[in-house]
Amino acid sequence: MATAEKPVLANYKSRMDKAVMALKEEFSTLRAGRASANLLDQVHVDAYGSTMPLTQCASVTVPDARSLAVSVWDRGLIVSVEKAIRSAGLGLNPVVEGQNLRIPIPPLTEERRKDMAKLAGKYAEQQKIAIRNVRREGMDDLKKAEKDAVISQDEQKRMETEMQKLTDEAVKRVDEALKTKEQEIMQV
Repeated sequence: MATAEKPVLANYKSRMDKAVMALKEEFSTLRAGRASANLLDQVHVDAYGSTMPLTQCASVTVPDARSLAVSVWDRGLIVSVEKAIRSAGLGLNPVVEGQNLRIPIPPLTEERRKDMAKLAGKYAEQQKIAIRNVRREGMDDLKKAEKDAVISQDEQKRMETEMQKLTDEAVKRVDEALKTKEQEIMQV
């Protein structure tokens, strides 16, 4: 039988930090009225018989605040890239110019801003759930360690309190990131 080890709170903190970082990456793909190369990170292109991220078959640049430029590396993929961008649900209409695509970024309507803010809220809630799952797993590990006499009951209570503090801190950072992103989206 494997011996139980003393749970290390730093491991759970690290996993909670990763959830916050994942949220910030998801937020970078949300449009906030100005062009960003990260806007197309979640676009997947049907190429060479499989689906691949746009960044693996083209380069994305930001020539100005209101447009993106996509340079497709293989001329045969231009139609696929254009189709993928149009069908990505970002409200973008690329214009083909030879082997490049120019994508004007239209200003966001009030309705579209509200939809983006809702989506940002959904992303934040998913990461809060991930953080709470890490906490639940940590609490279970602490109970098991106490039951197996690896830690004392007093130490278990102290570590549970510390685990809750880590969770509250991570959730607070998610809420702050969401508030910042919503302000950025709603800014006209």
